[in-house]
Amino acid sequence: MLGQRPHRVHDPAGHGPSARPIYHAPMHAALAPTPTRRTSVGDHLRHWRQLRRLSQLDLAADAELSTRHLSCVETGKASPSRELVLRLCERLAVPLRERNAWLVAAGYAPMYREHAMDDPSMLAARRAVQHILDSHEPWPAVAFDRHWNMVLANRMVAPLLAGVAPELLQGPVNLLRISLHPDGLAPRIANLNQWREHLFGRLRQQIHQTGDEGLADLLTELMAYPAQPANATQRLDGEHPGVLMPFLFETPGGTLHLISTTTVFGSPVDITLQELALETFFPGDEATADALRAMAAGHAG
Repeated sequence: MLGQRPHRVHDPAGHGPSARPIYHAPMHAALAPTPTRRTSVGDHLRHWRQLRRLSQLDLAADAELSTRHLSCVETGKASPSRELVLRLCERLAVPLRERNAWLVAAGYAPMYREHAMDDPSMLAARRAVQHILDSHEPWPAVAFDRHWNMVLANRMVAPLLAGVAPELLQGPVNLLRISLHPDGLAPRIANLNQWREHLFGRLRQQIHQTGDEGLADLLTELMAYPAQPANATQRLDGEHPGVLMPFLFETPGGTLHLISTTTVFGSPVDITLQELALETFFPGDEATADALRAMAAGHAG
């Protein structure tokens, strides 16, 4: 129903609109790339080739065409076929959303559809995703979009958000923002600085992979949020970059030691599904498992 079997990659919580103007105001620092209007397929090709740090020679060899022809496409002296556009996108690992932009720029119709998760045509997919999240109970699980805005969640997520400023929970709830905002979950994260480093590293990787300037702006905003004083933070053992990250979180029900993993769906043909990610939390110890079970029992029904 959702394409090939999901595969797991580690990825922390998310982001979205802010409560305090002082933090929400866009901050275009050096981390944010200069916006560039790409109108031709050559512009797109040059941008993504440079983003992937490939020479024309390397890309031409990988895409099985001559360097001269690739150069002519990049400079606008030659018009690529639809097959070549898709082949170059494949070699450069261009996201589906951007592949449509390439096709339009080259004079072809978009190939990949995009529907909101609440669109009637996405009902089966939405039900399947919700079923996955619900099946993860009594552990928390959430689905979020490419900008880390929460799309779906199981009933174990709401209790963890108790105490978050109401402004942060209005509109699209951005998981990264509520994680690091001083009026969000940040004051309750014992290893906040360690968690921040992890989130920033993950977000930088996503920016590099997608070239999304909105995410670059978000990273700049998040970095403006106050960090924990060095003498007040903890650094937990058991961190394995790309595999798992410990997360120590204070709740009314006690301290929770959580570990998160993120699942993405392989080879979907819908842009929305390609950009959807599921973050599932697991207890890091028995005390946390017991606390989550008790929390689930208290929110039964």
